[in-house]
Amino acid sequence: MTQELVSLTIIMAVAAVSPIVAQLIPGRFIPQTVLLLAAGTALGPYGLGIIEVNDAVKLLNELGMAFLFLLAGYEIDPKRLAGHQGKVGLLTWGITLGLAWLVVTFLPFFTKQGINGVATVIALTTTALGTLMPILKERNLEGTPIGDAIISYGTWGELGPILAMAILLSTRTGWQTMLVLGAFLAICLLCAMLPTKALKTGHRLYRFLTENANTSSQTLMRLTTFLLIFLVTISALFELDAVLGAFAAGFILRYIIPDGSKSLEMKLEGVGYGFLIPVFFVVSGAAINVRAVAGRPALLVAFIVMLMLIRAVPVYVALSLDKRENPLSSHHRVTVALYCTTALPIIVAVTSLAVKVGTMQGDTASTLVAAGAITVFLMPLLGSITYQVADVHPVTAVREIAHTPSDWQTIVREHAQVRALLHHQDRLKRMAETLESLEKQEGLNGLDSRRAELVERARLEIDRQLKELGLDPQLTTQLPHNYRYPKN
Repeated sequence: MTQELVSLTIIMAVAAVSPIVAQLIPGRFIPQTVLLLAAGTALGPYGLGIIEVNDAVKLLNELGMAFLFLLAGYEIDPKRLAGHQGKVGLLTWGITLGLAWLVVTFLPFFTKQGINGVATVIALTTTALGTLMPILKERNLEGTPIGDAIISYGTWGELGPILAMAILLSTRTGWQTMLVLGAFLAICLLCAMLPTKALKTGHRLYRFLTENANTSSQTLMRLTTFLLIFLVTISALFELDAVLGAFAAGFILRYIIPDGSKSLEMKLEGVGYGFLIPVFFVVSGAAINVRAVAGRPALLVAFIVMLMLIRAVPVYVALSLDKRENPLSSHHRVTVALYCTTALPIIVAVTSLAVKVGTMQGDTASTLVAAGAITVFLMPLLGSITYQVADVHPVTAVREIAHTPSDWQTIVREHAQVRALLHHQDRLKRMAETLESLEKQEGLNGLDSRRAELVERARLEIDRQLKELGLDPQLTTQLPHNYRYPKN
């Protein structure tokens, strides 16, 4: 027990220090997740050997992965899946799966590396939506057209591989697999329908649960945790991957609470991001054999390049062909495609399963997991760069400078000012939408003085920042929100 506590203490020390280090890095371009993975690799069995991945740590690691996929499933709006962008996202993922199969099957490189199996195909089609969500929140992309597109395409990049794992990596025959998945689906439907019916009928039990949600009973939190562990256990009993049960639990929770619950979300994120999910990332890093990865640099680089070609390119093409519904600039389309190429948790799950059944070597799995870990750092970084320059419209600026080279300083300054103005326009718009939703909830005269004061302070702060940029707040608020330079 002492060794288990020592390992857990070190893991939690890493978890506590990581956000501080991430904050101190200029530009905050390294996500906390990358620091957790790097620390796990350095301190794990293949590094300094300080962290021992024993049974207790493995259990917490499984719970951390379960909470990560619970929150990922909870982020998915069922209406989004059925909407236009959701359908395009599904079609795009299907094309990605076909491309991955063709490349892994017929490219000699993968055959020579001994990874021309289904596990590698699935690994090349993933998007780590659960990993991306905190990054999107940190970078204020949530609720923006960019963030919405990332979630729409990323949803199928996570859900598709989970279903593919259950079907294609099963050791059962085809009809047995379908029977087991059907039974699992029936249990999930039952878990979704009973609470929904109680909610609609206003059952006394439902009233009791909601009334005690924020007391010491924590009824909704306990039920959510029970739902998660129950479905993960059912997955284990049916010999399905725990990821499927965890993701289903999050999806069911969103179905039961379609408008969300801020109180419950804060508690889930507190338990998840405050404790269990950091354990998962540190232990994932500890599973990386640095020597094995160093011995196969070609596989590491090739896998990352293939991820970009197989996952990012189809997403970019789909956005370009769907410009009427998604009028994003070329740079923003690149941003979405890069973010959607972030892949780690599914790679960890699929390679672990492949090693367990003997279809993949441990050294190969370490290399693929390391490649996934690199994408968690590299893709959001590249996406952030393209996002930062998108509203500057560099191609347009270059054309203007080529036409009048003597005015290059003025042109650069004007493009930078327009980007700053558009950035503040987005902030003003989001604040106006928040205020409008509050007024709808409580009535125009229902806003308490404290909330009104906070809103007013925020508006004054934005006005102050605009003035520092040399912009008139009155003119900025009157500028049409869809104002843009000609698209590149």
